[in-house]
Amino acid sequence: MAQQANHPLPGGHKLEEYTIDRQLSLGGFSIVYLAKNTEGMQVAIKEYLPNSLALRGKGDIKPVISEDHLGAFRYGMKCFFEEGRALAKLSHPNVIRVLNFFRANETVYMVMEYERGQTLQEFIHRHHGHVSERFIRGVFTRMLNGLREVHSHKLLHLDLKPSNVYLRADNSPVLIDFGAARQTLASDQPVLKPMYTPGFASPEHYGSRKDLGPWSDIYSVGASMYACLAGVPPLAADERLKRDTLTPAMVRWEGQFSDRLLEIIDWCLNLNHLYRPQSVFALQKALVADIHPPKNTPKDGWIGRFVNKFRSPSR
Repeated sequence: MAQQANHPLPGGHKLEEYTIDRQLSLGGFSIVYLAKNTEGMQVAIKEYLPNSLALRGKGDIKPVISEDHLGAFRYGMKCFFEEGRALAKLSHPNVIRVLNFFRANETVYMVMEYERGQTLQEFIHRHHGHVSERFIRGVFTRMLNGLREVHSHKLLHLDLKPSNVYLRADNSPVLIDFGAARQTLASDQPVLKPMYTPGFASPEHYGSRKDLGPWSDIYSVGASMYACLAGVPPLAADERLKRDTLTPAMVRWEGQFSDRLLEIIDWCLNLNHLYRPQSVFALQKALVADIHPPKNTPKDGWIGRFVNKFRSPSR
């Protein structure tokens, strides 16, 4: 089935004890609504509705799923439901809070706290070329607190990018949209193909995905920090694997930001997952303690090789 646009549920529609106000966002995997519960509290409700598998026409409530796609749709729905169950166990100020999840209209819904503010992507767009190092270190250090909590529960985010980092009014970050978190660290069960965004997805997102791990989310963190400086995502990892023309942060912004921050970004963006920080804790330690990434990485210092490769008299 070709990808298509699904129509959202109408305003005023009742879902369990919630009433839909309006659509907040529409993605390839789900639709997110602003709604209120019976006490008038605003919540965000995420509806499982992959547009490659299901179609809901205008005025309809239940999606139409062809027989050919029914198995995949139901498996994805089961994963979505289990994801809601796992995320509901998390209670961390830097991770979106899942309040409830339920089945209705032949699909599944996840109810989350509604946060006011802006995404990091919106912040980058408004401050293009003027994002300070202090802001980057502060936001990402706190965001990594949330990611550590996610990883500690054997979950991966797998679609970490500036548009999935929400900033409250005080700029405290919240990880949102775990729609790609199908893979668990302790599971050998078959998984759905991750939904990912080119430029922010790690090399492990492509191909068999057997090497996905915490280091994959860490690549996405590095790509997000790179985007804070560049205003746009770095070159997609699958393109880098063919011919890596990405200018390292250490070269592109030499003298504009501290060497330590630029080293950390390049460390996270290494194409070989073994040469990246292997845990969020290791990355946080570098960001907070202002230490250099290890110099004696395999193959004797990839940062130096990258810098020498790109540094020339013409630069």
